[in-house]
Order: sequence, then structure tokens, then C-alpha cells
Amino acid sequence: MTRPITLALAATLLAITPAAASETRTLPGVEDAYKSEAFGPDPMPAIDAALASARQSGKPVLLIMGTNGCHDSAWLANLLATERFAPVRDRYEIVYADIGMPHIRGLGRNPEVAKRFRFKIKGTPTVAILDANGTVLNRKAAPKWRNAASRSDDDIYDELMG
Repeated sequence: MTRPITLALAATLLAITPAAASETRTLPGVEDAYKSEAFGPDPMPAIDAALASARQSGKPVLLIMGTNGCHDSAWLANLLATERFAPVRDRYEIVYADIGMPHIRGLGRNPEVAKRFRFKIKGTPTVAILDANGTVLNRKAAPKWRNAASRSDDDIYDELMG
């Protein structure tokens, strides 16, 4: 008697799974929002340049540690390039650091990036806000970006502009 009830419950749960979980989102002007070329192969010079620019501009640095092959990293990079996110681009010196997927054994790249900012990467992207000296200002929130593709655009905008 228990088994038919369990099977019926499982079938019901599968039937009510939100469509959004399997839905493909799009971004205006972006052919595939889950693919990006934003993350370059040698991030340390770009990070140094962003920090130098931050010292001149007084802006914080938005360091996005991810990889082009990660759908969440690519989504975030593409979202930040949209017109709506122009105020975010104006607020920060943005740098994309290709760290691969170090949370998956053998798929990490450029480990000196995470080491420099004292991160143990648990998922990508990891998004750090840095002051001009390279001090991480959002240490607890930085790892929470690894679900960027499933977060609402409003949530992302509010967190970055808040």
C-alpha cells in the first residue's frame, strides 16, 4: 500500500515541477545567453589593470571569477553587457577572471586568482567586490553567485547597485 502512494506522490511532484527550472532564458541582442567569451585566459594582468583603474576612478572592482564554459558565468557576463545594466558597468571596474571550474577536480585554471583573494572556490561564478587596494568587501556573499542564471535580473541588479 505504501509503494503505490509513494509512486503517486513522486508522479505528482514531477508534474508540478516549475517550468522555469527547465526554461531557457534569453537576453536582448544575445544569440546564446549561456555562452560567453568574456573570460580571458590570462586574468592577472586584467585584475591588476582594474585595480589600478579603481585607484584612479575611486570605483570598486567587480571581480567575476568564472569561465566561458559555465552557464551561470556566461549568463552573468551577458546580462551585465545589456543596456539595463549600464549603471552597473558605470559603478564598477569590471574584470572577468577565467578560473575554470576548480570545484570540479581537474577543471580549474589560474589558481593564483583565488589564492590572491583568499577564496576557496565552491562554484562559478564567484563574484567579489574589491576596493582599490584589492580588499574583498563582500566575502560572505561572493560565493552565492553560482546560481546566477536562475536568479532574477532584478535581484542581480539590486544586489550590485544596493
